[in-house]
Amino acid sequence: MTPAPQDDPKTLVSTEWLAQHINDPDLRIIDASWHMPATGRDAKAEYASAHIPGARFFDIDEIADHRSELPHMAPPVEKFISRMRAMGIGDGHQVVVYDSTGVFSAARVWWTFRLMGKMDIAVLDGGLPKWQAEGHEVEDMPPMVRDRHITVQRQSGLVKDVTQVAQASKLAETEIIDARAAARFMGEAPEPRPGLRLGHIPNSKNLPFVDLLNGDCTLKAVPALKAAFETAGIDLSKPAITTCGSGVTAAILNLALERIGHRNHALYDGSWAEWGMYDDLPIAKG
Repeated sequence: MTPAPQDDPKTLVSTEWLAQHINDPDLRIIDASWHMPATGRDAKAEYASAHIPGARFFDIDEIADHRSELPHMAPPVEKFISRMRAMGIGDGHQVVVYDSTGVFSAARVWWTFRLMGKMDIAVLDGGLPKWQAEGHEVEDMPPMVRDRHITVQRQSGLVKDVTQVAQASKLAETEIIDARAAARFMGEAPEPRPGLRLGHIPNSKNLPFVDLLNGDCTLKAVPALKAAFETAGIDLSKPAITTCGSGVTAAILNLALERIGHRNHALYDGSWAEWGMYDDLPIAKG
């Protein structure tokens, strides 16, 4: 059994912590499950059939910037506010976010909240699978929701666009860390999204997100996380920009960086879905 994490309501909490606090009046739980289309899984339908009691469903594809053709880009402030109010999530709430994989898409919603200046949010380590494996209760009833005021202050430094990443790639003063599988990073395996070139951003380094997880999809302990970054050749004294296929698993790297005390990190929202689309952007292979 994986040891429980050092519970931190701003990064990661254990199933034991959630079981102890689940009835706290200002706790709000979010199911942020999301799956690649090829899996054939319907996260919203799965939520409707079984979720942690009181959990609201956060639709990563809907709570997004639909002005962009890129998948699930970070939502505009106004949209985030309206969706959170409708979900009954607001100021003064401690939020716990989980997913049905373990530690996967929940990290993306953790990052989204931080982007909006809301820091009282933690990922549930091991997610729904660990919660259920331990015999904790689930339900199929939607929660009772009351509107709650929410104040948002977007933290623009936590997200990077393609121009900023291109500059970082040229200057090589920032560690660009790619969370995709090694074969995709090397340009040896096809991308799941059609029409994208193969390879990676020049001067980026590869740390597949799975290397940060234990076998039960819980996040590794802090010393093992540090070792994973160092083994990947990442200089932790430099600022970091994370990237992946479409900005979801990159957030697992951000969560891990925050856990190890590295505070100067951002996420490239467009990720390879954007970089791999444009022929005028340089790519590297191997």
